[in-house]
Amino acid sequence: MSTHTIALTPRAGLLRFALTADAAVTGVNALAYLAGAVVLDSVLGIPAGVLVALGAFLAAYATFVGFVATRPSPPRTGVIAVIEGNALWVAASLVLLALDTFTPSAAGQVWIAVQAVTVAGLAALQYAGLRREPR
Repeated sequence: MSTHTIALTPRAGLLRFALTADAAVTGVNALAYLAGAVVLDSVLGIPAGVLVALGAFLAAYATFVGFVATRPSPPRTGVIAVIEGNALWVAASLVLLALDTFTPSAAGQVWIAVQAVTVAGLAALQYAGLRREPR
């Protein structure tokens, strides 16, 4: 069994930037959901319990993305897992908006959409950075 890693090259900057930005944004989101669930519940119209669960998940995900970002040679499988995880988040966000599951407020709907666009942008940058790397 062989392990594929991404070599550190001058072009690795985009991938590392996209992973680091993802870890930071996700970590801040996690903290906001964990610390401010009660306030955000009334603003976003999403139950505090859901926000706390999302915050815990996002904290773990941010840790994983940060780990991948800080490897001397980010493992290709780890980067692909991050990109796929981000794609799933975007899809779940769109489904949540379409089904109106929690009946989020207008601010909540905008927040979900903004998050989906941001995560899609990060995934696109990660994919572009990954494609620049030799296999």
